[in-house]
Amino acid sequence: MNRYKIAVVAGDGIGPEVTREAMRVLRTLGEAGGFDFHFHEMPIGGVALRTMGSPLPPAVLDACVESDAVLLGAVGGPEFDALPKDKKPETGLLQLRQALGCFANLRPAVSVPSIADCSPLKPSIVANTDILLVRELLGGLYFGEPRGRRDDPTVCVNSMVYSEAEVERVARVAFEQARRRSRKLTSVDKANVLETSAMWRQVVTRVGAEYPDVQLDHVLVDSCAMFLVTTPSRFDVIVAENLFGDILSDEMAALTGSIGLLASASIGGRVGLYEPVHGSAPTIAGQDIANPLGAIASAAMMLRYSFNLEQEARDIETAIRSVLDDGYKTADLQNGRPGRPVSTSEIGKLVEQRVAALVDHRHAYHAV
Repeated sequence: MNRYKIAVVAGDGIGPEVTREAMRVLRTLGEAGGFDFHFHEMPIGGVALRTMGSPLPPAVLDACVESDAVLLGAVGGPEFDALPKDKKPETGLLQLRQALGCFANLRPAVSVPSIADCSPLKPSIVANTDILLVRELLGGLYFGEPRGRRDDPTVCVNSMVYSEAEVERVARVAFEQARRRSRKLTSVDKANVLETSAMWRQVVTRVGAEYPDVQLDHVLVDSCAMFLVTTPSRFDVIVAENLFGDILSDEMAALTGSIGLLASASIGGRVGLYEPVHGSAPTIAGQDIANPLGAIASAAMMLRYSFNLEQEARDIETAIRSVLDDGYKTADLQNGRPGRPVSTSEIGKLVEQRVAALVDHRHAYHAV
């Protein structure tokens, strides 16, 4: 039996609720498919700060580095906003990404026809949307120096810093992903204003020469933001620097109907990090109404990118689609629309049951 060691850092707010459902699905899939998923649960973010004095305690970081993959929920909350930077829950997440070396963040957004009415955009606009955004994760404004307040306390600075090597490595990830899909890559920048973006465009173009089978185009970030809500089906794979990718991927949530549906995989380092795109949503924490499908889909990406279990990843994704097609909707997808209302735990159980049925059916077929 293959054994996989997964560090689970559920974090704050709804993080524990959604990761619980992802773990539920993985356990059942493991039992049905003959895999041993061993979970090591630890605190991160605000809960770690309260209990251990740090948003990323050294023991937690060590355990994550020594795992086969990391599953994260969400971090942060308004009660931590006034804390110094080194104490903020988000700092713990940034430190974890940096320590793991995860420089490429993959964020898929697919419009599901059965819930197209959940998008604020017309179904005709979001139809056929299937986008993978590749976000550079360890550079740019989030990590650049110098940063902070200057000698004049009324002035503050952040630095967008990129090296050619950082751009090249994330560009290669994006081209490889495009090669596996529709062989079309859009690189997003602000090359008409920013020197870092001008260099970004030059490096991506140079790398693109090694991928003649992939169609490359360049789009300014403001234009990209407009096209995402007017003609999203024009995109296949998008690659963007850290800040642009963060903002655009949240905009992509409008195409699917809810940010609660969006998953992500942070790869490129020694250990992959998997987390839903949404935040900690403290106002709904503990109410069993959060959407766990983004976390469950992140677990599917873990199977694909860390464990090379493509069929099992597809089983989870098929189960999620099946539950949505049958009209089951958590609170974020309802808003007066027709459907079958379900709680966090109920929809997690539905996905679990359908994953088990898919695996059992496949094993029975092969046994004939």
